Amino acid sequence: MGAARGSAQAAPSAPSPSTGVGPTGTSLMHGDLWSTDSTPFPGPGRHARLAASSVPGGACAATFVGHDGMPVSLCTQFVGTATNRPAPGAGPPNVVVPTVTLFDPATAAPLARLQLAKGGLLGGVYGYLDDHDRVVVADGSGAILRVAHRKTSRGWQVHVDDRIDVARHIPAGDAITGLAPDFSGRIWFATTRGVVGTVDTAKNVRSMRLPRGEELGNGLSIRADGASVLTTHALYEMRAGASGVPHVVWRRAYDRGSARMPGQLTWGSGTTPTYFGPGGDGWVAIVDNARRPQLIVYDSDTGSTVCRMPAFDRSGQGTENSPMAWGDSLVIPSTYGYQYPPMAVTGPSVPANAPFVGGSTRIDVSSHGCRRIWENNDRLATLPRLSRADGLIHALGYGPYVPGTIQQLGPVDYVATDFATGRRVRTLQVGTAPVDEPLELTGTIAPDGTMWQATVGRMLKIER
Repeated sequence: MGAARGSAQAAPSAPSPSTGVGPTGTSLMHGDLWSTDSTPFPGPGRHARLAASSVPGGACAATFVGHDGMPVSLCTQFVGTATNRPAPGAGPPNVVVPTVTLFDPATAAPLARLQLAKGGLLGGVYGYLDDHDRVVVADGSGAILRVAHRKTSRGWQVHVDDRIDVARHIPAGDAITGLAPDFSGRIWFATTRGVVGTVDTAKNVRSMRLPRGEELGNGLSIRADGASVLTTHALYEMRAGASGVPHVVWRRAYDRGSARMPGQLTWGSGTTPTYFGPGGDGWVAIVDNARRPQLIVYDSDTGSTVCRMPAFDRSGQGTENSPMAWGDSLVIPSTYGYQYPPMAVTGPSVPANAPFVGGSTRIDVSSHGCRRIWENNDRLATLPRLSRADGLIHALGYGPYVPGTIQQLGPVDYVATDFATGRRVRTLQVGTAPVDEPLELTGTIAPDGTMWQATVGRMLKIER
């Protein structure tokens, strides 16, 4: 595929209704089941403005917008209580508490929240919105919850509408970190320590375990024929037959390096696998954890290598972000050197610190190999969203890296970059770090073009 935007292929067709996923483009953390981190809606773009903001008291890792237009987020509350209904005298203070938080679509103010039991990834940041506008999320008690919202005579309320117990499939000390629906109406889940399972519509739970020592810190990607699961050692293509028990179709080990890199959460690849290419899901891409990280593209059916090449040229050498995809093109942001909170990472990094240089690159893929189209110096600090409607990449970030300066302090900008050329088309200051540190959190773009994006301290409503 060439560099022109118009040559990009269409995204995969919308998910079948049997998946139970909510509105297209606003119901999944990585944009869709294929984890393309793309959207069919135009974003704020060249005429962006900060329309509203609020202080929710926590960092919201993923935001969804349902049929009713209400934004709802998976958040990590800085301070909660020992119960699910915080009130004076309800219990001792509790820190780093996962919550589901509902926001006012006009003012961005928090309307209601529900506290969950702690689990993996600071409470389980992976989840999705179902076709009844319920957040499907795992909590630390060994349950998958469907969390709904409603307006009562006393105001808005967030509540558990359904609960699926999967605790007997999860070893002590383990927790669900990945959660996604499939095309047969099942829910797939994966735990930090390598348990992969499914839940069918009758709530029957089936599971298997990947080799011991392999852990998961990323999400699951789903296509009609199976699921892509990435551990700290290998990429797996998996399926679940009539029994519902997941089984391995193929496994490909990758170079996981000698240690966790600065700017990544675990020792291993930081990418959620991305399906893209022929038929929308014929290829699957990851970036490994080699000293000079490699983009590797596999055939989804066979596991054969389509192409591989250095993921970055002059950018920081590593990423924790899933590649964005459009047609046969991938866009990969670098997070090398990004400083996460100590509680979020696993084990020491080598080196202990590195400059957050940033940079993003577009690589086009064909059956003949990979080809770099452009590379820029965008220091993106959120999980970006690629709009197939306006051809722009939308994110929050910092200005260019200046040697000797303190990293991740100063202006925080809304950034819009042209997918075709890699050139910046809009820079709008929307905050100041450390209060508005973007923390690599995930936003969403609503059908009206509004971008809902959290920082460590605020929820931002950015509109055209």
